[in-house]
Amino acid sequence: MTSVSILGGGAWGTALAFTCYKAGNITTLWIRDPQQAEKMLLSRENEKYLAGHVLPSGITITHSIEKAIESHILLLVCPAQNLRSFLESIKNIIPKDAYLVICSKGIELETSKLLSEVIAEILPGYCIGVLSGPTFAQDMAEGQPTAATLATKEITTARWLASSLSCPTFRLYPSSDVIGVELGGALKNVIAIAAGISSARNLGESARASLMTRGLSEIAHLGLAMGAQLETFMGLSGVGDIVLSCTSPQSRNMSFGLKIGRLDRFIPNDQNMSILTEGVFTAKAVQNLSASKDVELPIAKSIYRIIHQESPIDEEIKLLLSRPLKTEPFGV
Repeated sequence: MTSVSILGGGAWGTALAFTCYKAGNITTLWIRDPQQAEKMLLSRENEKYLAGHVLPSGITITHSIEKAIESHILLLVCPAQNLRSFLESIKNIIPKDAYLVICSKGIELETSKLLSEVIAEILPGYCIGVLSGPTFAQDMAEGQPTAATLATKEITTARWLASSLSCPTFRLYPSSDVIGVELGGALKNVIAIAAGISSARNLGESARASLMTRGLSEIAHLGLAMGAQLETFMGLSGVGDIVLSCTSPQSRNMSFGLKIGRLDRFIPNDQNMSILTEGVFTAKAVQNLSASKDVELPIAKSIYRIIHQESPIDEEIKLLLSRPLKTEPFGV
């Protein structure tokens, strides 16, 4: 049997523990907070992040990172901006033959690096994968059918990982396009914020559909400049993730966009918005990335200006609508 450890005990990590166990793996869920770990050991439930779902007794819950990293496959579920510090703290004890799978979505703010690049820098020589797609933790925990993409550089490895982690209600499709899958998962968060703003301003369903389509075009444009495959953006980690994140209030990024759209601006110190969504960081990180690749991203740039430069929302909408007309598919 394959052993899998989920390193991160939020809603997403807990949902992955359910699916990994259903797939027949020896499953360990690592919890950073010792008090939360102790509570979950007693209740078998993640009351803080995913209440109402009892973890099977076969899933090991632990606060010991030394025990957790003994598994064949390590699913990295910590927030994107914490990944570097987390890996630096455990790099000397991670087994050399471990498979590292990124399950977080984002771009490192300080360096504008993809998370796979961060891992390669800290842990050279390790097999790195990325799992991304249209998945809500609640749906997965309830056993609703969900699907995602799992990419590694070598397609044979991606196929093995996808087969090992899939279960009847969670289907993973293998890919060799690590860059494309990462970019789709990260940048859709920015487009989801824009979709939330559009809905809050009552711009209509047609506007949201256009926004989603042009947002996907921006993602693909940048992806191609970075060596990604166009087909990736037509799949689960591209179209699929954008559709889910831009149409459901369950999406933290869309919900965030709805809030600032109703308030007419982003208030950094607002207690109701004290927990920033990953799209806030990505909107800033992608500016340097797009500049280095000489790729224009109008929607992402407008979201950056609204959040980080306090640009008026109506002004940004007018700017987007007054841009010169370009040819499809990648005229941005």
